[in-house]
Amino acid sequence: MEIRDKIYDLLKSNFQDKIVYSATNGRQFELDFQDIDKFYPEIAEKLIEEPEEILELFNEVIKEMTKECGVQETSVGVKNLPKNLYIRIRNLRTKHLNKFILTEGIVKIASEIKPRIYETVYECMDCGKEFSQEQRGSTLVKPYVCPECGKSRTFKLIKKNMYDSRWITIQEPFEITSGEKPGEIKVFLKKELTTPELQRKTDPGNRIYVAGIFKELPRNIRGRELTQTDTYIEANSIDITEQEIEEIEINKEDEEKIKELANQPDIYEKLTYSLAPSIYGCEEIKEAILLQLFGGIPTELPDGTHIRGDIHILIVGDPSTGKSQLLKLVSKLLPRSRYVSGKGVTGAGLISTVRKDEFTGGWVLEAGALVLCNKGLLGIDEFEKMSKEDQVAMHEALEQGSVSIAKASIVATLPAMTSVLAGANPKLGRFDIYTPIVEQIIIPVTLLSRFDLKFALRDIPNKDEDRKLVDHVLRLRMEKEEPEIPHDLLRKYIAYARQTIKEMYIDKEALNEFKKFFIEMRGKYSEEDKIIPITFRQFEGLIRLSQASAKIKLRNKVLKEDARRAIKILQASLRQLGFDPETKKIDIDRMESSVAGAQRSKIRILLDIIDSLEKESTEVSIEDIGAQAEEEGITEWQDLIQKLKREGILYEPRSGYIRKA
Repeated sequence: MEIRDKIYDLLKSNFQDKIVYSATNGRQFELDFQDIDKFYPEIAEKLIEEPEEILELFNEVIKEMTKECGVQETSVGVKNLPKNLYIRIRNLRTKHLNKFILTEGIVKIASEIKPRIYETVYECMDCGKEFSQEQRGSTLVKPYVCPECGKSRTFKLIKKNMYDSRWITIQEPFEITSGEKPGEIKVFLKKELTTPELQRKTDPGNRIYVAGIFKELPRNIRGRELTQTDTYIEANSIDITEQEIEEIEINKEDEEKIKELANQPDIYEKLTYSLAPSIYGCEEIKEAILLQLFGGIPTELPDGTHIRGDIHILIVGDPSTGKSQLLKLVSKLLPRSRYVSGKGVTGAGLISTVRKDEFTGGWVLEAGALVLCNKGLLGIDEFEKMSKEDQVAMHEALEQGSVSIAKASIVATLPAMTSVLAGANPKLGRFDIYTPIVEQIIIPVTLLSRFDLKFALRDIPNKDEDRKLVDHVLRLRMEKEEPEIPHDLLRKYIAYARQTIKEMYIDKEALNEFKKFFIEMRGKYSEEDKIIPITFRQFEGLIRLSQASAKIKLRNKVLKEDARRAIKILQASLRQLGFDPETKKIDIDRMESSVAGAQRSKIRILLDIIDSLEKESTEVSIEDIGAQAEEEGITEWQDLIQKLKREGILYEPRSGYIRKA
């Protein structure tokens, strides 16, 4: 029995209905490799060694069967390949050329879907014979001789047969490339692999398995072929692999351990200590990061409003306080997570960019770190060293969990549901509690407000604490201290909680706790100083933190204890960065605005003084302003005048005089 006959027998006897269904719905016919191996092992073996020939035979048989049934054509996609066919992108070599392979990667670049000519039909002008010419390369190949009369005269192009095609570039996943440059390879998609559904699944940021033929891609310069060629994979089938948090395998034994841990009363302390045992202290910050790893629950309101579930944290601190180490450790705990440094980050590298592809000649979309870390965590060190334009580009990603791009001919919205853990250094080297955070780090106020929690890591000499710190460091050098909960188990714990808990309810007592805290904090506002202690953005952050706290206990309900834990962590953040030493009050504007509440009151008084003096004269003497300001108790009036001049509210018409703009 010929191979073609065996293939016909296999498909006709077992899969005719499935082929007709796939063809009717415009889908690829999916054939399990194990089914081929079960009925005809020799065909399965030949498919791996000579895939082009075998797949062509499969498609010929399918074309014949669909024609008999009166439905449109479809092609075969082989799925469920054996594990021994899996090859990492970086391990692909010449011995794999023209073989059937399986590899995995994250889509980094994707072109638009364009028609591609695979066959042309010509008419011989001498004998009138119509014949087809197969098109395989990137340029159109014209016939040299007529297959009927053998003459090489002129030929008339009658028809072009085309299919949809797309080029993508996949990159090795982060977790298998620690300490090395991720491998990349181009993948060619055609026909049923370019349907709207599969187009979405092969957009940048998605993780996929690609089964196909590993081929060479000739390179030409000025019409001459180079000796060194590129390679690509002609995809036969695509499988979506959600190697976000969901792909971590958790067996029964792991599940029992996780449930046992969740029932322990001191689980929060154990997890906090196990997060980064090599870093001494910082318990409040570690607990906040722990809640960030578990995350809240994203909510879609009936009117279409999206409320994010990702928690964002900013750590500002003195040098040598362990910020970078903490960021690196945490970014290894979740799949699809990464650590980057602000010095080497650009908006294009962080968000996404559009560039001209050298092979296709068209515009392609290239995903940045925030998109590639979708449903993971991105640690950004030296956040303040990013340029202002790049920081502004993060606004949408941090609040909406998506990245919109409209450049060249490409308009797209990419998923970026990424938790951001950022570290920053103060301008003058050390953190100053008397100066608002906005004046100490160069970060736009609008971006700063999108961080749910902000902490200050300060290096304050203290005899007792320094002794404990030195003992801790020396102990680590002398003996290896293993965390109580190993990181492998912690990773599975986080994965299990995020996999199993998709919805969250808030207990009535927890709601009352939130309400009481929020109203009490807002009740401290007075018309005299106009200091606002807390805003609704912090209230939303509280709910996310409490949901993460409930996830740790594997509950789908936020209880009173979760609400109190969230409030405790927010209060720690407010104390560190929102406390105004002058008024002895919590002022949210010290954390999220360029002007603190107390300073705003002084500016208002200063402008009132200028208004009253301008009634007497259009130009006001700076000395007169200073004298009246000091009577009102404003000693730093000169600094305030300089600030208002920088902001364009005041200007100096001549030396020593001020006018309002």
